[in-house]
Amino acid sequence: MAKKEIPANALGTVIAAHGRHYLVQAEGIKLHCVTRGKKSDVAVGDVVEYQLTSKNQGVIEAITPRQTLLYRSDQYKSKMLAANLTQLVVVVATEPSFSDDLISRALVASESSGIKAHIILNKIDVTTSLPKARERVGLYASLGYPVHEVSVTGMPETTRVTLMNLLQGQSTILIGQSGMGKSSLINLIIPDAEIATREISAALDTGKHTTTFTRLFQMDPYQGQPTSVIDSPGFQEFGLHHLSEGMLERAFPEFLPYLGKCKFYNCHHHAEPNCAVTAAIKTGDISAMRHDLFKQLVHEAAQTIGY
Repeated sequence: MAKKEIPANALGTVIAAHGRHYLVQAEGIKLHCVTRGKKSDVAVGDVVEYQLTSKNQGVIEAITPRQTLLYRSDQYKSKMLAANLTQLVVVVATEPSFSDDLISRALVASESSGIKAHIILNKIDVTTSLPKARERVGLYASLGYPVHEVSVTGMPETTRVTLMNLLQGQSTILIGQSGMGKSSLINLIIPDAEIATREISAALDTGKHTTTFTRLFQMDPYQGQPTSVIDSPGFQEFGLHHLSEGMLERAFPEFLPYLGKCKFYNCHHHAEPNCAVTAAIKTGDISAMRHDLFKQLVHEAAQTIGY
């Protein structure tokens, strides 16, 4: 009997990653894949070329060119969050209280990566906390970031329609602190999400650590456009040490009308005389909180090894 030939490289989408182990969604099957050597530069959302090594296992040979790449970094290393995204959605809630620092950092990351950003305000049925939450997200709405109000508990069907309209035809990552209701939103639009997560966890042999990895859920295409949602682990910090000062100033949309109008061409927008950016703070056109974050991010980038 002739030996069955292994086909040449085929394409698949990485739907989960844990260490150097990846789950690849190929044509009708899920494959447990590894990379050759010690390379681990594959991200969830990557479209990869793989070579089958057995019925349900393979080796990733190459990553096809990425449209976008989102990652965060600290002083020592960077962590890829997802590739080929078209939008980032920050999930916040009326309660518990959310972090403006995390929201702004996620928005800066989206701007620097060329990914459009939205904000979801969840749990609007908690009316006692709603006015304050609306006031806080209003800052980001004034900067041009759409804010969508939802309630999985109080308005499940309206919330589902809102989410589907937002997600259709897009590759979206949901980002948020623990407790914001991100898992409830995922389960509302993907009823089998928990089952799928358990299957992914078993395939990657991650056991009980089902919430510590990023995973991609493929949804029905919309008007011929693929649709997917990437659920990321809840995290409290979003380092951006990899962004230079020039990249950072352009990632604050409210700064853009003032760039190039300072007295000094190499103005750092801190305490220089006749700085157009700091003048805009005094007139209320730029939030002091956002400017403080800009200064903090520039400081962090300067501490990075090799900066």
